[in-house]
Parts: sequence; structure tokens; C-alpha cells
Amino acid sequence: MVSTDGFSLAATIILIFPMIYFSFATLTFFLAKMSDPIATRLLRGLFHVYFRVVMVLCSVGAVAFARAGKPDVAIGLALIVALAFLVGRFFVRQLDAQIQARDAGDPQATRSLRRLHVGGLLYNLVQLGAVIAAVPYMFAATA
Repeated sequence: MVSTDGFSLAATIILIFPMIYFSFATLTFFLAKMSDPIATRLLRGLFHVYFRVVMVLCSVGAVAFARAGKPDVAIGLALIVALAFLVGRFFVRQLDAQIQARDAGDPQATRSLRRLHVGGLLYNLVQLGAVIAAVPYMFAATA
């Protein structure tokens, strides 16, 4: 049987992998033009799924750390859930608005789409860095 600390470690590792995948998958969109409807639809879908995955996995991690007796880590992961919910809604709505503007003929929309793309990538990298930096504190030996 897996201990609560083992489950917490597994939840953390499982959380980090989608963040790393998203970082690499998002980089490939620098090769695509934001005027391409297929590329922007894929980018929107990637953001949509990413934020949902982060919410689910951080929720599982928060429960795991709460059961392991580490409420501070559980609260930190719950904060990531809340941020992913709010930021995810913002990004997807903004992407939808800029895609509609681009399709309506707004020449500035492609620049806005690129800025959203870069902003989402940076958000993910900051979030990934925070989770990785917190790992030693998550699993510090208790004396």
C-alpha cells in the first residue's frame, strides 16, 4: 500500500509532467502564423485543456498533501487551482475574442493572439518554476 507521503510525491510528479509538456507544445506555435485558423484553434484547445488538467491535478495534490499532514502545501496547491481557474477563463475568453476579431478583419488581432500565446507560455513557466522550487520544501524531513 502506498503511504500518504508516497501518494503526495506521485501527485507532484504527475503535476509537473503536463506543465513541462505544455511548455514544449506551446513552443511549436512559434512556427505557426496566428492568421491560420487551424493553428489558433489548436492553441485555444491546448490552453483550455491545460488549465483544466492543472486544476484537476492540483486538486488531487492538495488532497494528498492534506491527508499527509501538510496543510501549507495543500493550501499552496489550492491557490494554483484558483489561479488556473481564473487565468484559464481569462486566456480562453481573450483568445476567443481575438480569434473573432481576426476573422472579422482586425489586423491587430494576430499580434494580440501572439501576445496571449507568449503570456500563456510565461505563466506556465512561472507556475512550473514555483512548483519545482517548492519540491524541497514539500518533502523536507520533519524533525
